Amino acid sequence: MSHRFSPLRAAAAACVAGVAFAALPAHAGIFDDDQARQAILDLRAKTDSLTNQLSAAQRTILDQSNRLDQLNQQVATLRGQNEDMANQLATLQKQQKDYYTDLDTRLKKFEPQQETVDGMQGTVQPGEMDAFNAASQQFRNGDFKNAAASFRSFIAKFPQSPYQPTAQYWLGNALYALKDYKGSTATWQNVVNKYPQHPRAPEALLAIANNQIEQGQKAAAKRTLEQVVSQYGSSDVAQTAQSKLSQLK
Repeated sequence: MSHRFSPLRAAAAACVAGVAFAALPAHAGIFDDDQARQAILDLRAKTDSLTNQLSAAQRTILDQSNRLDQLNQQVATLRGQNEDMANQLATLQKQQKDYYTDLDTRLKKFEPQQETVDGMQGTVQPGEMDAFNAASQQFRNGDFKNAAASFRSFIAKFPQSPYQPTAQYWLGNALYALKDYKGSTATWQNVVNKYPQHPRAPEALLAIANNQIEQGQKAAAKRTLEQVVSQYGSSDVAQTAQSKLSQLK
């Protein structure tokens, strides 16, 4: 049986043979090809085992890396879900706040409220402000007939309203616009008699004086203007009344 060896294998075999010849008894055989082949097979088996272990370690590392990527993706997904839930919670909280604010506003419409009307504070019942504003809008639109009817309705429906003096004052203006001079004068006079301390009282007196002047009642107008000056001397209306008095002389 003939075999071909590489130079390295040949050198190794020579060394081993030399040692064997020196150490073994004279009757022992030299290091034969079967032993060399077995040594090579053993080395190859160890190399394959290490290669397999290395491959297994690489697979383990790859698996761990993939697992880490999956965990990172799960963390990112959970973070996104957490942000969505936080946004939904904030939205729900805002909606709840808006709901209760709207509910409170709606409920206030059915409860008496403290309001300041022409500088005078009073309790306004539900519906008062809306009714007064509707009548005022009709007056501003030049619909004096319906405005007069609305102010009359308001005055009858809300006798304790803090809007009463103001509503009566504007009723007088609506009647004046309709050329009902007698009715307007009577309405303004009622403001002066019932609410002498109200800011509309001197204005009502001045309106009565203007009414009297237009009807040629100069003597009556003069007395009314003098009443404005004497009773409400510190007001701007009194200065206007004094100016008109000078014109009547």
